[in-house]
Amino acid sequence: MKFGKSICVLNVGGTRYAFTREVIRDFPLRRVSRLHACATEKEVLELCDDYDRDRNEFFFDRHAQAFVFIMLYVRSGKLRFVPGVCELSFYTEMLYWGLETAHLDFCCQKRLDERMSDIGMDSLSEGDIILSGDECLTPEETVQQIALTGRAKWLERMRKTFEDPNSSLAAQLLASVSVIFVIVSMIMLCASTLPDWDTAKKTTVEEHRIVEAVCIGWFTAECIVRFLLARDKCNFIRHPLNIIDAIAITPYYVTMAMAGAGMPGAGLGVAGVILRVLRMMRVFWLMKLARHFLGLQTLGLTLRRCYREMVMLMVFVFVAMAIYSALAQLLEHGLDLDSKNQDFASIPAAAWWVIISMTTVGYGDVYPVTTGGRVLGGMCVVSGIVLLALPITFIYHSFVQCYHELKLRSARYARNVTSEIL
Repeated sequence: MKFGKSICVLNVGGTRYAFTREVIRDFPLRRVSRLHACATEKEVLELCDDYDRDRNEFFFDRHAQAFVFIMLYVRSGKLRFVPGVCELSFYTEMLYWGLETAHLDFCCQKRLDERMSDIGMDSLSEGDIILSGDECLTPEETVQQIALTGRAKWLERMRKTFEDPNSSLAAQLLASVSVIFVIVSMIMLCASTLPDWDTAKKTTVEEHRIVEAVCIGWFTAECIVRFLLARDKCNFIRHPLNIIDAIAITPYYVTMAMAGAGMPGAGLGVAGVILRVLRMMRVFWLMKLARHFLGLQTLGLTLRRCYREMVMLMVFVFVAMAIYSALAQLLEHGLDLDSKNQDFASIPAAAWWVIISMTTVGYGDVYPVTTGGRVLGGMCVVSGIVLLALPITFIYHSFVQCYHELKLRSARYARNVTSEIL
């Protein structure tokens, strides 16, 4: 910016904001940061509606209240819809200032997806929506924009590449490589439990160690890079999938440390048991697939939204199990009968029969022999079907809704990736 004062004033719908030139240059909103590269008033008027040279004030005829919430995003990193404002109107304001749907909080993304689906806009990408003002960048402007916020944009692009497999072609390739490493590590884990594995391991021990080390190295490097790129390190550490990553990676280094301490072959001791448990914890690598597959994401989102229904289901099962276990133990063993059923010698033992009966599994290893016990068994099966069906209906509808939301989002990202390739 080669004109005006050192203090720049943004007037958005009558609300004025004052910033220095340095702040304008690194401003997170693309339209505002592009003002710094303007050399003439003509270039400025391509980005705003009017300009006052005397006061160095830029006028934007936009929704003032929406810009307040956008400024809250600039300060706190959280972007939410304005109460009482149409989601599509706010979405248009976002695109005008250079924000995308990925900047919205998850709950607001859900509302936007539902709104766009209702009016048939879910087939449009963000570049297809007509904005107020000229958003088409010339090659020179594109170079200037990249030069202005190169580091910030690079960090954001890298963050999306590692966190969102559907954000770009590079992210999809990275996710594919990660899935391959997960599959290879799971094959190695399953093969290690085969009877002939110890014999094969003696002849190809180096190859096995190399494959395991390469897989662990990839997972470790991926986790470290994602931690370094994270906006909020505390939220990154608290995220369930990141905790699972740490649980899956740490056992390898603990095992190596124990081996270095001279405890690699303690087969029957405490160290040997710990080593076996740590090796088996590598099965948590399968949870990494939740980042890349829609079905696992839908399952996780459904469980998170339906935790109340899940608690209600558990309460139903435990209450019924307590009642039927006590009655079954009384009818089969507690009464003064000539022949007592030893499978129902205690209430905990009877609880096993109750749970497999209520879930209609029925292994047949435990069953009642008295007439009263058989009648109770029939009631247990029927009541189990009813009790399980009631909350599962709510969980099913939530699963369908979550799948629809994630499918819409995945389709939108796929269109963006296709546009990037073309």
